[in-house]
Amino acid sequence: MYRLLNARLTCLRKFSGVSSSFSSENVNFKVREGGSLNKQFNGYCLACIRNQSGITIPNITQKKGRKRSKSKKTYYDLLVVTDSKTKQQKTNIKKLTWNDLKLLATTNLNLSELYKLKDLAKNNEHVQEHTYNNLAVIDSVTSGENDILNESSQDGRTVTIDEIPTQIEPPTVTLPVETTTDLLDSIPKVDSLQPEVIDELHDGEAEFELEVAEGVGGEVGSDLSKQARHEVAVRTLASYLEMCTNLKNPSRGLNALMFHHQRATKGKDSSFAVIKNVKVYNAILKGFAAKGDTVRLEEVIAMIRKENIKLNIQSYVAILECYGRANFQDHYLKQIRIYANEAASNGYSFDKILNKGTFLNDEREIVIKTMQKCDPNYVPKYYKPMVQYRNELVNVLNDSRQFRPLECKPTSKTGIFTTSFMQSTIKKQLDLEKDGYLTVMSVESTGNVSNEVKKYRELMTEHVKNWEETAAKAFNRDLSALAAQRSPLNYEPFLRSIPVKDFVTIIVSEAKQLAEGSETYSPTVNQLHKQLGHKVYSRYKMLRKQKTGVMDKVAAIHTKYCDNYSNQHEELDVVPTKTHYHNPRQQWQWIEYNMKSSGATLSMDHRAWTPTTLQTIGKFLYRIVMHDLKVDVNVMKLNSKHKNYHPAFYTLFRTQGRILKEEVKPHPVLSRLIRASMPETLTFPAYDLPMFCPPVPWTSVDNGGYLVVPCDVVRLPPQASSQKSRLYQSDPQQLYPPLDALNQLAAVPWKVNTPIFDVILEVFKNGGSAKLDVPEHPASLSKPPSLTNEMDKTEKFKIFRQKLQYRRKKAEMYSLWCDCLYRLSLANHYRNDIFWLPHNMDFRGRVYPIPPHLNHLGSDLARSMLVFAESRPLGPEGLNWLKLHLINLTGLKKRDSIDDRLAFADTMMDDILDSADNPLTGKRWWMESEEPWQTLACCMEIANAVRSDNPENYRSHFPVHQDGSCNGLQHYAALGRDSAGAYSVNLCPSQVPQDVYSAVVMLVEQQRLVDAANGNQVAKALHGFVKRKVIKQTIMTTVYGVTRFGARLQIARQLKDIDEFPKDLVWAASSYLTGRTFDSLRSMFTSTREIQDWFTECARLISSSGQHVEWVTPMGLPIVQPYIKYKHLGSSMVYKPYHMDQFEKPNVMKQKNAFPPNFIHSLDSSHMMLTSLYCERAGVTFVSVHDCYWTHPSTVHIMNKICREQFVALHSLPILENLSVLLTEKYSFGKNDFVGDGSVTDLTKNKLNKVLRKLPATGDFDINQVLNSIYFFS
Repeated sequence: MYRLLNARLTCLRKFSGVSSSFSSENVNFKVREGGSLNKQFNGYCLACIRNQSGITIPNITQKKGRKRSKSKKTYYDLLVVTDSKTKQQKTNIKKLTWNDLKLLATTNLNLSELYKLKDLAKNNEHVQEHTYNNLAVIDSVTSGENDILNESSQDGRTVTIDEIPTQIEPPTVTLPVETTTDLLDSIPKVDSLQPEVIDELHDGEAEFELEVAEGVGGEVGSDLSKQARHEVAVRTLASYLEMCTNLKNPSRGLNALMFHHQRATKGKDSSFAVIKNVKVYNAILKGFAAKGDTVRLEEVIAMIRKENIKLNIQSYVAILECYGRANFQDHYLKQIRIYANEAASNGYSFDKILNKGTFLNDEREIVIKTMQKCDPNYVPKYYKPMVQYRNELVNVLNDSRQFRPLECKPTSKTGIFTTSFMQSTIKKQLDLEKDGYLTVMSVESTGNVSNEVKKYRELMTEHVKNWEETAAKAFNRDLSALAAQRSPLNYEPFLRSIPVKDFVTIIVSEAKQLAEGSETYSPTVNQLHKQLGHKVYSRYKMLRKQKTGVMDKVAAIHTKYCDNYSNQHEELDVVPTKTHYHNPRQQWQWIEYNMKSSGATLSMDHRAWTPTTLQTIGKFLYRIVMHDLKVDVNVMKLNSKHKNYHPAFYTLFRTQGRILKEEVKPHPVLSRLIRASMPETLTFPAYDLPMFCPPVPWTSVDNGGYLVVPCDVVRLPPQASSQKSRLYQSDPQQLYPPLDALNQLAAVPWKVNTPIFDVILEVFKNGGSAKLDVPEHPASLSKPPSLTNEMDKTEKFKIFRQKLQYRRKKAEMYSLWCDCLYRLSLANHYRNDIFWLPHNMDFRGRVYPIPPHLNHLGSDLARSMLVFAESRPLGPEGLNWLKLHLINLTGLKKRDSIDDRLAFADTMMDDILDSADNPLTGKRWWMESEEPWQTLACCMEIANAVRSDNPENYRSHFPVHQDGSCNGLQHYAALGRDSAGAYSVNLCPSQVPQDVYSAVVMLVEQQRLVDAANGNQVAKALHGFVKRKVIKQTIMTTVYGVTRFGARLQIARQLKDIDEFPKDLVWAASSYLTGRTFDSLRSMFTSTREIQDWFTECARLISSSGQHVEWVTPMGLPIVQPYIKYKHLGSSMVYKPYHMDQFEKPNVMKQKNAFPPNFIHSLDSSHMMLTSLYCERAGVTFVSVHDCYWTHPSTVHIMNKICREQFVALHSLPILENLSVLLTEKYSFGKNDFVGDGSVTDLTKNKLNKVLRKLPATGDFDINQVLNSIYFFS
């Protein structure tokens, strides 16, 4: 292999695109640095071979080459990295035969597995009885469950040169260690009868498959259906053709399309079916239209007509544009009229084309001129937007004034949002998104640093500069090699999608992020590849908007939108006095309508890059990170003048259950350099940051959120193609209610609560506090004792366990500390700014702010740091609401009435004021609260209010919370009209709040007493330990589908934390309490359990029939559960396959277990959205954290009224009946689907039909009682 690479490199130096620095020494070094054969040489070598001439000149006598002596070198130097040291070590070379190389090239085996197979070949018994495909049953080797094979789509896996280490302890470095024990012996055996459980994979993540060489070859594995393979080809080809068009090279795209058609006509590969999707052809039509190339355009149209494909609106846009550009002196007027008549006959009038078509740059102007050439009297008419709802829950919000644009007359501004302020924030946000990154000062950094730290910072800066230069050269080198490959479809166009400097920025920022990562955890290489590909894709989409005029159009509309925003947001009174009938979406739609006659459309008719494309791009860039970025291993020796550069990153393998996953780690020297330099700045991408101006309202699935940085309205896993299709297929008006709820939440301005932030920052800088939930630095964790020779096996095992716990705890502490560092650093950067949080939702409809670090969704610390940017006077009741909120946060008076809580607050006023004045040096009463930081923030607000001249006039920015009482059970009780359950979760009026947790504890305790009297020893041991805290989490999560095993773990965790409880009885006691808790809940919530069982059975039968469970929420959001059975997809030489749930078998277990909680989550999100929309109409500031609603103190009573009214309105609908009808229409079987032979299949179909129609029985609870329930939300 070594000589083979040397021979190839001789040719390689002649290739113009390859640096002259490549030599055999480089190859040797590459093998040393990563323990892998660098596969990027394949492309170079093939390119060189193609460029060599096969013609010989007879007149020239060839010089006889001098015979070289063979290399005697039989070892390589490898870098060995352990927890305590780094050293160079020699490792032996093993020679491979040609048959060995052939086997490696045609299977998924790695070198280690190859050696083991060769050892097995020496035993004739095994050779005769077994083949590679059933190797898993060879008992003398292993049970076969953990054979480590690489999925065929992973071509960047590390292949070790020497033997694999003895034990795979996380982390397992791929560099060899001194051991001789067989790897397979270190893997625990699994019972051969045990069913295989494959964990759900993360974004595009592949796993090491168990079967050997299955599906190997040029065609996709048999597990992928023909329809799925065709869909993969369509999506991959469509995105490729669009990239060729955007690079102004549509001819290349046409060649790829013709290549596909030629392969399709042969019919040998099922991946190459004839393309019937006109959107694929439109990508090429658009490219030739931009060039005015009518000849090539007609070629594509001929291909379309040959396949009997109908042209759509976008096709005619491209045709009219093309002939319009080429129509010099009306040369093509006849052809224009032919196509215009054809479009009209297909239902596409000129007006429809202009209203429904997508136009970029000057395309609209060209098309209009072309239309007017055809019809000189034509004047474009634009359709007015459909802005109103078609949903019975929100139709009352429709108003006749919405049929015309909002007219905002300039008023004397009394609010904080002046016109000049809004214009400056728009520019600031636009500049940020165009730059792509924001660098902020880290709160960890100190003003005075030593000269040594300064020196390390200079060295780190020097390394980063070298990385930038190296990355640019390496990128150009690898891209040239890729371009030299003769392939009709390669990824070169995608790697030219953004400027090289942007690629370099992405590579270097990724390297810095890796260098600063955790020592014990890192994402797998597949996740890293996907994330890096996403960064390139996001940058491409932003630059594409900038180049096509979309950014200018967004900026123009947004400027007008912000004018309306500032006019509507005057200084707020105690309660709202004005009603605004146009919500943000409607305002945006009318402004866009008024500007529709010119410029680009906001929709770009984009063909999304496939997950495999993103993975391949990330892998291409990661090769540069792994093989070209270096670190000087002598950099920590400040007096050393000799530089010794080694790879800055290496790979290791980590076992997760039965799956072996590859990860990337920084060189130990690089990690030490990062720590020693004490970085004073942090860099964040624009899509992780709050906005300086109001977000763009969501008007459709594609448009909304940031100004130009792309973001998704629904967070979907990569395989969830079904729900994405449902969203695009839905009527736009159907999606208006959930989109408007997102817009309302995003339109709320925020600011940092600086007094509480300063206290948190002081505690953080002083080392943190476990009691106050301020993360401590991992360095504060005491190390376990070291092993000594005097210890026996028991003591050594105990210390070994302590070391594992120490490593796990250290990793957890570091993760929490970094999260807090990012949050505090961003809060410090935004402390003098007003900002907004764009929102989106998960696939169930639950809403989340998009910025992950600085938001109101999170822990007690995170919630305490933010307040409303706009203030309201407290009014007559505001101060009481602040006091009540304070006592609710402490958790001290959960069973007391509101009057008792207010009285308690008055008695504690001295402690409240002391907490506000001396938070860290006084009595520190606030620290005893369940939510200490929010309690302290509320103490400070009350102190400011009571010390003001008139508390009623005190303008408060502080949000008051109203939290649902076990909200999941509230929805179940309302669905089942369960009177007893409704009373226990406060759906009924009562004098004091009911605590469902305490009620269940009482029932469990009663049963425990009976069992103890009957001699149950576990019940006796639990005397005095059946407390609310022990079983609260289990009660809370029961409604969301927690299993008995999961509940057992929850209770066991609580019992372990009780020092007095016997540790040897924890598992038995948790099992006992789990059973008693479930029995008590079943007796209390009878209809709840019946409904949950019905949900589960419906989902089980539906998914068992091979279909995914889907439904539509009352707010109109379509939902499809994306849980599938992951399987090996095989490989393809052209179109790399990926998972799409619409073509995959559903995971029955996950489908049935997840349906009850997911359906309830979709109901609680619907209730929140209804409250949001009606609060917006009422002029009330509203924010939510799922089932916890926030507003100003003076408007709590208004929000409470709306909250109850909308819960009643929601549950007045026949929700279960509607669900039954929907499921029956979609999944039930008709008469023609039955064979009538009494088979199991027929019986199962019949059972599905019956279950879907058989609704659970409901009680007689009057849902209107919620209107008078004080403690429903409190």
